[in-house]
Amino acid sequence: MEKLFEKLMYASRWIMAPIYLGLSLVLLALGIKFFQEIFHILPNVLEMKEVDLVLVTLSLIDITLVGGLIIMVMFSGYENFVSQLDVDEDDDKLGWLGKLDAGSLKNKVAASIVAISSIHLLKVFMNTENIANDKIQWYLLIHITFVLSAFAMGYLDKLTRKDK
Repeated sequence: MEKLFEKLMYASRWIMAPIYLGLSLVLLALGIKFFQEIFHILPNVLEMKEVDLVLVTLSLIDITLVGGLIIMVMFSGYENFVSQLDVDEDDDKLGWLGKLDAGSLKNKVAASIVAISSIHLLKVFMNTENIANDKIQWYLLIHITFVLSAFAMGYLDKLTRKDK
């Protein structure tokens, strides 16, 4: 009975496979949104204020960072928790594939969240005349919380790796 239970429990990791595949649909949605923004600004680029162009550019960078985060979580999560990816060396194999353990992935996700939060905060600062001061303070507090959390996770990871 115990062996059957353990086999079922181990096989249940495959429930995550469609979830990781589902992230590719989110990536597709981000790609559509990215190009929608580009097609929206191109006809108006000569009439746009520089600040507006920079804000749109920051939004595109934000979408790109989120897309990279999705790729990282999708591939690394699949490899760490479901099964190894069988990618031929002849294919365009990602250099980090197979090298990110769960702890490294957690730190990279935290760093990505800080980068995304930084982009949002920069957008807020470039648009301060249209945003209330209390909201700016909340954005700043949330960003500082992300930074401190990422720092603490990285420091704790360093301490635990040092012991090994």
